[in-house]
Amino acid sequence: MSGHRIAPELYRDRDVVEIRRALISVSDKTGLLELAEALIASGVEIVSTGSTAAMIAAAGHPVTEVASVTGFPESLDGRVKTLHPAVHGGLLADLRLEDHEKQLDELGIAPFQLAVVNLYPFAATVAAGAEPAEVIEQIDIGGPAVVRASAKNHANVAIVVSPSGYAEIVAALEAGGTSLEQRRRFAAAAFAHTASYDRQVADWFATQTGAAESLLRTEVHLAGSLRYGENAHQSASLYTIEGGRGIAQAQLLGGKEMSYNNYVDADAAVRAAYDFDEPAVAIIKHANPCGIAVASSKAVDPIASAHRRAHETDPVSAFGGVIAANRTVTLGMAEQVADVFTEVLAAPDFEPEALRLLQSRKNLRLIKLPADYHREAREVRQISGGYLLQTADTFGPGGSALPDSSTWTLASGAEVDAATRADLEFAWRACRAVKSNAILLADGGASVGVGMGQVNRVDSCHLAVSRAGARAAGSVAASDAFFPFADGLQVLLDAGVRAVVQPGGSVRDAEVIEAAQKAGVSMYFTGERHFYH
Repeated sequence: MSGHRIAPELYRDRDVVEIRRALISVSDKTGLLELAEALIASGVEIVSTGSTAAMIAAAGHPVTEVASVTGFPESLDGRVKTLHPAVHGGLLADLRLEDHEKQLDELGIAPFQLAVVNLYPFAATVAAGAEPAEVIEQIDIGGPAVVRASAKNHANVAIVVSPSGYAEIVAALEAGGTSLEQRRRFAAAAFAHTASYDRQVADWFATQTGAAESLLRTEVHLAGSLRYGENAHQSASLYTIEGGRGIAQAQLLGGKEMSYNNYVDADAAVRAAYDFDEPAVAIIKHANPCGIAVASSKAVDPIASAHRRAHETDPVSAFGGVIAANRTVTLGMAEQVADVFTEVLAAPDFEPEALRLLQSRKNLRLIKLPADYHREAREVRQISGGYLLQTADTFGPGGSALPDSSTWTLASGAEVDAATRADLEFAWRACRAVKSNAILLADGGASVGVGMGQVNRVDSCHLAVSRAGARAAGSVAASDAFFPFADGLQVLLDAGVRAVVQPGGSVRDAEVIEAAQKAGVSMYFTGERHFYH
């Protein structure tokens, strides 16, 4: 009767719907067994498919295979499972209408009052770098059909597309059924879910056809309002990206709610710390690093070592800063952090003793990052009247390959020893997290001076040297872009740096190289810059 108008008087009131039969087919198995146990305890018949049915059965719960409902086996490597009138009739029958109820009886189809479905992990498969053939198999067909059918018929069926909705279903079982208001909310979330999924598929196909850069399709969800924006007179909110696994999805474990500036600085800190495979810590102030370090090779507590060395870069600026670690925070690191006023500490996890200590600091915001944290492959920035879109400039997990100094060109001096090369690689990675114009001095896998955000490179060089003080002598230097003149490099040479890495490519490279040769300093060209505006 789709597309035909039905007289309102034919409808029968159907506010609370008792759940007697449920269809369950999920890729994300989080909370599945707990939900199944609650349904079985309430006398609900569970119809399920594939691995979902196998998991429920393995736990000792009764489950009806969908094949026994359809009378047709799951086929074509699982491509055809729920696409059958015996399933969709039970989902789409509007039991407010006597005629629909009569037709179900004549066809021998039992209705569903609940569908629990989430779709194949398409975006995660793409993010993992799967081959096109594997990605294609993650395009869900039956799942979206079930979700949309159930959502359309929300007058009779509750559709749940996320484990976050399971607790509400369990409560509804105890209350005697789902309410119409609940089913409407579930339906709205379901249509948003399938719309987002279709956008993900469309975007991937665009990348396969070379049209990706013409697309700007991002599903966002309002996560909550913030007290204010960068300043007290600005309103602000947090939105999360569908499928995102970044700072916006982090869990607050202690301290006050995150502010707009907290999120900006924490994102910069995590980005910097996760540029390294080794245990690393970044300390950020106003979106710029005041210290970045990896652990000492001899450290008993690596992450505590990395934090201590990052803090030593600029203890004054670290006061009131934001810290990110790319490893679990240990008690040793927590004891160091607890002694310094810190706005935010972000990490993938916290040792229980560390968490207890840090939670005692009421003003310290503790955020636990998603276990599979990664940055998006594309970055979007708003400008007046439009948006800018670019691929992300990233190192490490979810990003481009780590710097390979074997591809660098020696522009002056002799080849450096292994320790100096390691410091140059560290400095080059760490420099990427510094706002342009960026100069970073490093020694032993830790920054010792940072010059950032200046309108000319000479000032950035002076700033890095002044912050490093006596530690500048014997350090290595990284510049995020070429030296347009020899004057900026000369500031570093006069301070006693032992080696330099920079992109090269200036029309005055010859005079820059000459200055380095005159000082007897080895200088490498990477051929690639890392501006960060």
